[in-house]
Amino acid sequence: MVRDQGLQQVADALGCPMDADIQPGGHYRPVVRDGALLYVSGQLPRLNGQIVSVGPVAPGEARQGHATLEQARHAARISALRALMLLQRELGSLDGLRRVGRMTVYVHCSQDFTQHSEVADAASDLLHQVLGEAGVHARSAIGVCQLPKNATVEVELTASAREAA
Repeated sequence: MVRDQGLQQVADALGCPMDADIQPGGHYRPVVRDGALLYVSGQLPRLNGQIVSVGPVAPGEARQGHATLEQARHAARISALRALMLLQRELGSLDGLRRVGRMTVYVHCSQDFTQHSEVADAASDLLHQVLGEAGVHARSAIGVCQLPKNATVEVELTASAREAA
């Protein structure tokens, strides 16, 4: 239950209700379980039904139609939080989680943006904060020209449960 309490604290700090309705945006499942493996579909930075950061992130000062590095990092935290909330719902408690094995962070960015890892670090830090060593993972941070709903960030996870289903 310590992990669940940590998740609740992070959710409260980010203003994300734990009972947030997380529904797929198409014909797929938010989490697929195959034995002990858990695949979490890409999560956008959505709070109260709204994407919190839209448009590409660009280097330097804020510009019209672009997100800043800090806005992108905030979006990455919210996306990672939503992924953990889905894992908690699937398992009943994050105590049933063995570890996060891999995270992929997609960053909607301008061509001259090169700080993808700094954006992804915010999501990585959140996983470690909530899960401790079980949240330390392999990772890719990928810059893309567009994401669904014009979101700035999308996060997907692969994790393992303590016991196979």
